[in-house]
Amino acid sequence: MTSPRRSLLPHLVLAGGIAVAAAASIMIRLAQSLGLPSTTIAAGRLAIAALILLPLALAQARGELGALRRRDILLSVASGLFLAVHFAAWISSLEFTSVASSVALVSTNPLWVALASALLFRERLSAATLLGVALTIGGSVLIGLSDSSGGGGSNALLGNGLALLGAAAGSGYFLIGRGLRRRLSILAYIWLAYSSAAVALVLLALAVGPGDLGALWRSVSLGGVALSGFALLAGLAIGPQLLGHTAFNWSLRYLSATFVTVALLGEPIGSALLALLIFGEGFQPLQLAGFVLLLAGIASAARAEQAAPSAPAGAQPGHS
Repeated sequence: MTSPRRSLLPHLVLAGGIAVAAAASIMIRLAQSLGLPSTTIAAGRLAIAALILLPLALAQARGELGALRRRDILLSVASGLFLAVHFAAWISSLEFTSVASSVALVSTNPLWVALASALLFRERLSAATLLGVALTIGGSVLIGLSDSSGGGGSNALLGNGLALLGAAAGSGYFLIGRGLRRRLSILAYIWLAYSSAAVALVLLALAVGPGDLGALWRSVSLGGVALSGFALLAGLAIGPQLLGHTAFNWSLRYLSATFVTVALLGEPIGSALLALLIFGEGFQPLQLAGFVLLLAGIASAARAEQAAPSAPAGAQPGHS
């Protein structure tokens, strides 16, 4: 009998996860076009995901959750706060810049992880990481120049900055999770992180627009735009948030971490192609060159990060 490692199944599952994740930015744009604020989209996505995971967490990780040390609980909450900033910043970036620029810049988290590891943990930067830094900086500059010349959205500089903030915050989520995953199961960890992020984002959404969440909830039964928006939030939670990331983690049981990490570069490429087909967002020459350089830099930094002995399987960063 053919084992999963030697079959095409892990590759197909990984490809399916990437395809689902690539649709995240498109679904977010559609929700924004319906009038849903970015903070509401982020809050709804994480809240629905946390609620879906709740019965699983109670059934399979109740004992583990009840026995957690205070330090691990606080670290999980801190990880969730980084995740909240990640989604709030990245989803907001899609209001102001192109999908291609946003997803490429927010995917630079392997670079930020490598730099933070060098600064905080005194880990030595490899030649591959330094190459990734150079390529990523060059690609980001080209994307910025292209967007500033009219190739981006309504405020490309702000949007690109928010995407980079999202990448940096996502790296904080990953770095904390990398340590916690040595002591916590994946279910216990992601439920705590998602729940903490959801609470923070709901509070942010209420602070930014107190009527947005309530109006959405009250009008779900009325159909129309509100029901469509709620369906998109549920789709984001079930698709990219749960199915996509589950596919990534499952495939790591049978495929190398380096292969999975590099394959995840298909996500920004897929998002950019979907934006071209659905929204007609074409590439400017400088933007395309920057996009290619950025992906090459991410690949180089990701390969170096996965080669480090301190990175456990199952703790893959992701933004979609």
